[in-house]
Amino acid sequence: MEYRQLGASGLKVPVLSLGTATFGGGTEFFRKWGATEVAEASRMVDICLEAGACLFDTADVYSAGLAEEILGQAIKGRRDRLLISTKASFPMGAGPNDIGSSRHHLTAAVEASLRRLGTDHVDLFQLHGFDATTPVEEVLRTLDDLVTAGKLRYIGCSNFSGWHLMKSLAVADRYGWPRHVAHQAYYSLLGREFEWELMPLALDQKVGTVVWSPLAGGLLSGKVGRGRSAPDGSRVAALGGTGPAVPEERLYAVTDALEAIAAEVGRSVSQVALNWLLQRPTVATVVIGARTEAQLRDNLGAADFALDPGQMERLDKASAVMPVYPYWHQWQVFAGRNPPPVPTPVPVRRP
Repeated sequence: MEYRQLGASGLKVPVLSLGTATFGGGTEFFRKWGATEVAEASRMVDICLEAGACLFDTADVYSAGLAEEILGQAIKGRRDRLLISTKASFPMGAGPNDIGSSRHHLTAAVEASLRRLGTDHVDLFQLHGFDATTPVEEVLRTLDDLVTAGKLRYIGCSNFSGWHLMKSLAVADRYGWPRHVAHQAYYSLLGREFEWELMPLALDQKVGTVVWSPLAGGLLSGKVGRGRSAPDGSRVAALGGTGPAVPEERLYAVTDALEAIAAEVGRSVSQVALNWLLQRPTVATVVIGARTEAQLRDNLGAADFALDPGQMERLDKASAVMPVYPYWHQWQVFAGRNPPPVPTPVPVRRP
């Protein structure tokens, strides 16, 4: 397993990490993605550690804390062999202070996560979303206190916009508080908006990208394709893909390309989709999920090969979309000074 530096930090993480949203049984806020219990979770931890995928990503809101509890049970006796990332900010109760990134909520959330996980520290703690009602200074000072207390090693964020992240970094620099070293973001062949502003920001500010939903909620798992709908009983059939609906022809253009390349390299469709992400700028680790041991082993195989430049280009073209303003204008009219970080469908105006 390859290990990469997490942003500008000194921490190295495996390129594939296991997400635990399938642990437990889901809630009304977070839909049921699986029902993995302790015995199966322990086996998945075994498989990941054997493969070198030693980072496990969870969140307090997954199954209302049950996912953290199950992970804590599954890693007993081997905490020193692995890394844990968790998240907070989303609602954990009906009270007015059971949500957000206030000092009150974050402090309580971290203490509760440590208890559920059965550990004295979290290696990477991420704000699950941007809380516009709490001053950034309050958020970062609270995180600084928790880092100083030894309860958090590194901090990051998730689902921030460009200005959310840049303001947070600027405030951290102003007061000498810990910077976000990671941004957990939605990114896949069907969701490339991350490349428009967040990727250039991550390159400039040395923020590592932790990718969530790399298979677009299962749409890129190989179960869906031209003339082939998700099978009954699958998560995609039950819940649909993640994010906004994808035009049917665009979906099939991507799955057609994935299937052709998968046949060429003798790999599964999901492995090809994941490998494409592993070759993108700023990506430090891709969070994979699995409801079965077979799915987990297949996803872990995405780190065992590399697509060639021609195959990467074919996937780029099949998945390309016209960016929104101002990005199309910057890349078209002033491309020499504002180049996109990766290939783009915007035609460059020649002098």
